[in-house]
Amino acid sequence: MNGKPTPSPAMVRKVVIASVLGNAFEWFDFAIYGLFAVMIAKLYFPSGNEFASMLLTLATFGVGFAVRPLGGVLLGLYGDRVGRKKALSLTIVLMSIGTGMIGVLPTHEAIGIAAPILMVLARLIQGFSVGGEFSGATTMLVEFAPQNRRGFFGSFQMCSQALAFSLGALVAYLLTVNLTPQALESWGWRLPFLLGILIGPVGWLIRSTVDESPEFVAYTQEVQSGKVKRVNTPLRTVFRDYPRAVLGTLGMSVVGTVSAYVFVFFLPIFAKKQLGMSSTDVNLSTFIGTLVILVFCPLAGYLSDRYGRKAVLLPAIVGYSIASYVLFKQFVTLPSFGSLLAVQVGVSFFMSFFWGPTPIVLTEVFPVSVRSTGAAVTYNLAVLIFGGLAPFVNTWLVHATGSNLAPIYYVQASVVIGLLGVLLLPSIARRTAAGFAT
Repeated sequence: MNGKPTPSPAMVRKVVIASVLGNAFEWFDFAIYGLFAVMIAKLYFPSGNEFASMLLTLATFGVGFAVRPLGGVLLGLYGDRVGRKKALSLTIVLMSIGTGMIGVLPTHEAIGIAAPILMVLARLIQGFSVGGEFSGATTMLVEFAPQNRRGFFGSFQMCSQALAFSLGALVAYLLTVNLTPQALESWGWRLPFLLGILIGPVGWLIRSTVDESPEFVAYTQEVQSGKVKRVNTPLRTVFRDYPRAVLGTLGMSVVGTVSAYVFVFFLPIFAKKQLGMSSTDVNLSTFIGTLVILVFCPLAGYLSDRYGRKAVLLPAIVGYSIASYVLFKQFVTLPSFGSLLAVQVGVSFFMSFFWGPTPIVLTEVFPVSVRSTGAAVTYNLAVLIFGGLAPFVNTWLVHATGSNLAPIYYVQASVVIGLLGVLLLPSIARRTAAGFAT
């Protein structure tokens, strides 16, 4: 946009740190629920039927996703109206409240039915917060990035998620190794949730000290000068004027979100409950697998700048489809730490190459006036429909079919949707050192 202020290199670095750390804090808070789902089921959803208890816990996990589109839309509208910075500061405060509630919440044995009700409320607050986090942090990163490196900068959004999952798995591993089962169940599992109380003020302080996005500042100045009209109905504008972008990014987000919630969230639960593996082995392999994503996401973003988004996305999704089927089948046939690690490392490698370009694709197909809203709507709809309930649906599928292979068919269905979405995406310019080139 003409007249866009140029941020200093120091401010760009500060924005990257604020976005990555703040986003990692948010996703750490959100991820640890899944890592401690087995214990939460026992403490907050007691039932004579262990399967029913786990389903209730996973349904509560999914409840957090039910409000994500609402949080994404409202916080996206807020970000498009008052700025990215204020929206991001608000999301991290909300997340710390929801996570802190879980950390101090009395169990079902102590307060009865109020315990699961309050657990659901805490998950709703978490879901509302994280609904606006992805689009806000991504938009901030992309709008501060140099024009020819936006894919690389945007990939740090996914790095921060991988970092959060890695830290969550590491914390779960350390607690499992160093505490007795009694201590872990009594108070140890609460420690990472209590950390969320501290994360709120720290994250808010980090984010409140960065500048507003230069593209948003330029857009605001042009609105004030009368050169352009402010978009007063961003949500309607997104669906009316950018239907192809909405459908394309929605499809692309489906394969990404299913990969996260099947292989990062569901697989550890499945390995422990269905295949009888130890929590120590499961948490360690999850930690290693998410480190792979953390390492390779920036490379994927860089390659998308150099060769184009679709050139990276399409082969990555195809490779992921093949690797997930072969390695998951091997794992359920011969469950062991080695076969679990092979699934998480092998699948994570290919996941990295469609996770990395996702943030830039979700944002660059929409103009700055509706960018935060557009990214929030498509991403959170995909997560609501296919991601948040993935652990619940796949647990039910395994139980209903009697086949441990059932989850992989869910994954393959998401692959088909993802490929169609990427093919439908509007033509996206390839980034070169000289700027835009088709």
